[in-house]
Amino acid sequence: MKRSPDLSFLSRHWLLKVLSLIIGASLWYFVVGEDRVDLTVTIPLELRNLPSNLVIANQYKKEIEVSLSGSRRMIQEMRQQNISLPVDLGKAEPGALVIKNEAESIPLPRGLTVQRVQPANITLLVDKLVQKDFTIIPVTKGKPAAGFILESLTLNPAHITVTGPQTVLDKENAVATAVIDLEGIDRSGTSQVHLNLNETLLKLIGETVIEAKATLTEIMVKKTVRGVPVMIAETVPPIKIVPATVTVDAEIPEQIVRVTSELAMLFRASVNATTDNNVGKEVQVLVNGVNLPGHAPIVILNITPNKVRILP
Repeated sequence: MKRSPDLSFLSRHWLLKVLSLIIGASLWYFVVGEDRVDLTVTIPLELRNLPSNLVIANQYKKEIEVSLSGSRRMIQEMRQQNISLPVDLGKAEPGALVIKNEAESIPLPRGLTVQRVQPANITLLVDKLVQKDFTIIPVTKGKPAAGFILESLTLNPAHITVTGPQTVLDKENAVATAVIDLEGIDRSGTSQVHLNLNETLLKLIGETVIEAKATLTEIMVKKTVRGVPVMIAETVPPIKIVPATVTVDAEIPEQIVRVTSELAMLFRASVNATTDNNVGKEVQVLVNGVNLPGHAPIVILNITPNKVRILP
């Protein structure tokens, strides 16, 4: 008699079998059955190992667009991994370097398919990194107020050192300031002034401010002033001096000359005749210019006569 097959094993451990079936179905759903999507993402370039004496001299596209196909879950996980395209520049030399954006170079998770990479190539202009010292040239307009001249215009610093690509810096010879307005100034002073940088240097060093110190000098005119009275202290017995006035040659600020009607008022002449021993003798005349605030001092050049006689 033929025996029927033993199917009792199907009922043994049925709970584990059902659970395995559920897990298998779930895995199939997530791996195979999950919705597949097409999506374009941007991935940054990561330049590595660029030698310290080299620099990238051109503006280049720092991100690439990658069209991907894969499950929605895997694309979401990829976005959370901050993936970049590594570019090894360890063997770079000065010149144009073409980087090929190949799908195989992008470290994407398995299961994602690259459909397109845009742009396919990126060109880097590799240049030597150098330092160059530029002289700063002051640019001015206008003139100081009447009676003043610009003695000097000092910049601090007078030079500036720029670090950048050699081919870029070789095109530049000097750096100029923005316009420094001197119109009508009547005193020395220091001001802040920007450098007038072209676009290339502006990208390398940014907005730069220096100090400009303008030193003014009053215009001096030589004048011969007659009739400057010689002052004498009261004495007992009274004395007099001969001559009673002197002529003074002096350099006087032009502005003061312009507004002073009687130039003798600008001087003080005196003698020391307080002792009886000076009577009948000649004594030295001392002349000083009047000190006027805000103006250069008067310079005494000559006194005629430089001595006067003391008489009773």
